[in-house]
Amino acid sequence: MKFREVLIYNGEQFKVPQGIQRIDARSTHGWQLRYGGTKFYSDSKFEGGAGGALKAANTELGKRIAKLPAPTRLKPERNANKGSELPVGISGPIVRERRPGVRDCSFSVLLPRFGESPRRSSVYIASESTYTIERYQAALEKAVEMRRVAEEAYQKAATKAKRQESKVWQAEAGELAIKKRSAKPAARKSTAARA
Repeated sequence: MKFREVLIYNGEQFKVPQGIQRIDARSTHGWQLRYGGTKFYSDSKFEGGAGGALKAANTELGKRIAKLPAPTRLKPERNANKGSELPVGISGPIVRERRPGVRDCSFSVLLPRFGESPRRSSVYIASESTYTIERYQAALEKAVEMRRVAEEAYQKAATKAKRQESKVWQAEAGELAIKKRSAKPAARKSTAARA
């Protein structure tokens, strides 16, 4: 989980996770959760002001990470500037001359992999002498399915990683809260023991 230090208008500084933004305008002060939709947490509506609002936003962020798929940078739709009508991640047909006088064509499929570089794969369509619209359509369907499976695996891996990061972040936040609570009673006991 990525964090950043945020200094707000009144001089308070907070460690803020990715997915939460600070908004300080003339009459608006609070945190905006941006994960699976947006939700605003106004400082004035929470005990502790900005700290209480951030705590509430953090809690909701943890809940959303646990139940929603992680956002990815995969493009859901093809670029308007793409020169063909082919779906995202598929290009072609690419014509190659394997040996003199013998040409064939194929689609190139970009297969995303979470945490790794994407891999390119080729889907054979036909040779010049065996090419038909049916073979083109069958190869295109295969390429689309390969891309779909790769995107699904990418999404699952991204979601799993995000949830793991969230568990670690929530455990660390819990440990800090426990340390703060347990430090006070320990100090009281030692003072009582001296008396």
